Amino acid sequence: MQDAITSVLNKYDLTGKYLDNLAINELNNYFITAVERLKVVQIINSQASKIIKEAATKLYEEQPELLRPSGNSYTTRRYAACLRDIEYYLRYATYALIAGNFNILDERVLDGLKDTYNSLDVPIAPTVRSIKILEEQVISQLIDKNLINQEIIKTPFEYMIMSLSEQNI
Repeated sequence: MQDAITSVLNKYDLTGKYLDNLAINELNNYFITAVERLKVVQIINSQASKIIKEAATKLYEEQPELLRPSGNSYTTRRYAACLRDIEYYLRYATYALIAGNFNILDERVLDGLKDTYNSLDVPIAPTVRSIKILEEQVISQLIDKNLINQEIIKTPFEYMIMSLSEQNI
């Protein structure tokens, strides 16, 4: 896993260059937003169960067919697996927020996830929707705490959504 600092330094080390203004600005932004990112993660951590529960409730209200026979959350085992996956997306989003880098999302969540879901006949659309609902729930929690920089919050969720969404080539 890399953080923003390691990512910048590795890029410049590989090319044998000194840090230029672009690199300095990227590192400066990482440090400027550090306290806010830590506060966001602290709030998410303290509200994680509530966020996950509300996200699952909203997903199943919007897509009740997932809970019906032949739905991908039908049976206790499948329902529990869905909740576990929603928790993973939230937890790894917090790791990416702290790192200021999406590398961990690629390494631990996204690489091969789409192929795995497709091989198990797990639909991608509800997964993408659950991640979007998580983002909305997190923003809602942070608005309540008067802490909101939506761009910082949205980035890991939007990254996962973009990576999992179908793309026209």
